[in-house]
Amino acid sequence: MRKNVLLLAGFIFTIQFARSQSVDSSTYYFQKGLQEKEARRFREAEKFLTKANQLAPANGEILIELGNAYLAQNLYSQAREKFTKADQLVPNNAVVIEQLATLSSNLRQWNEAIKYAQKLQQLKTGKPMNFIIAKSYYELDNFGESLKYCELAFKEEATRAEIPYIAGRCFLEMSNYKRAAGCYEQAIALDSTRNLWMFEAGMVYYSIPDDKKAIVWFEKAGAKGYPRNNVYLENLGNAYLNTGNYEKGVSFLEEVLQKRPGDQELIYNIADAYYRGGRYKEAIDYWDKVLGIDKKNAKSLYMIGMAYQKKGETQKGVQLCDKAIEMDPSLKSLKQEKKMPGM
Repeated sequence: MRKNVLLLAGFIFTIQFARSQSVDSSTYYFQKGLQEKEARRFREAEKFLTKANQLAPANGEILIELGNAYLAQNLYSQAREKFTKADQLVPNNAVVIEQLATLSSNLRQWNEAIKYAQKLQQLKTGKPMNFIIAKSYYELDNFGESLKYCELAFKEEATRAEIPYIAGRCFLEMSNYKRAAGCYEQAIALDSTRNLWMFEAGMVYYSIPDDKKAIVWFEKAGAKGYPRNNVYLENLGNAYLNTGNYEKGVSFLEEVLQKRPGDQELIYNIADAYYRGGRYKEAIDYWDKVLGIDKKNAKSLYMIGMAYQKKGETQKGVQLCDKAIEMDPSLKSLKQEKKMPGM
């Protein structure tokens, strides 16, 4: 009996000794990890902290520091995993919850971002979390809730340009272009470096429609370095055409045509712009290009006839219009009303 008691005591001592050694070792690796972190050697800090975590997996402080080491290396998924485990071990830790809210947002886990941001608000730390909630609701297509939190966020961070921008995006998604335009202008006033926002503001004004304001923002976007891609040039060109500045509008559309030769719709629009600007020869030349691509394009043939009539060559023009009507009888109503297609 005495022998069994001694064996049991020895076994308990061995376990306690092993645990003590494990704690001592985890403390050693934890301290080494903190030293490496202080020296900004984050990869080395991660190695030591990982070892410490393996020896003491229930230690929340180690998990938090390991999460920070991953965060310093922009390893967001790994950081979020460690902070999630830390939240289970040390619930209601404001630092951990804030990190989880931010990381969830960065990783586009919008429902999780809302959950943690609202959890931090319940702790009343004073940290501004309403923008994360507003952005998350926007990404979840819940524009009403997003706008509600945008209003709260703006009270917290009145100089944060992304807040009116997100509000503008919400109004845009709901086709409330005038409200969207006001939000865009407010956002750009807070951050005048965002050429994408300026281009989007131009598109919003184009949709109202307010072509003069659209041109202003398109031009500002270009001056700030927004790329002169086809979408930019075509929208800017059309906005100029809509204000009656056909020469400038056509110059942008012709720039697009160099990149998209053979685009029938674009060629037709250039011809139409020349016609409206009174340059009938150029209009005829471009409608001829459309016919070169599609000989059965009756609308272009009809417009060539209209252009000849405008030039004073009435008989030739009427003959071409009649030929176009033979190809497409629906054009007859336009002849009776003496108007061009699309008007």
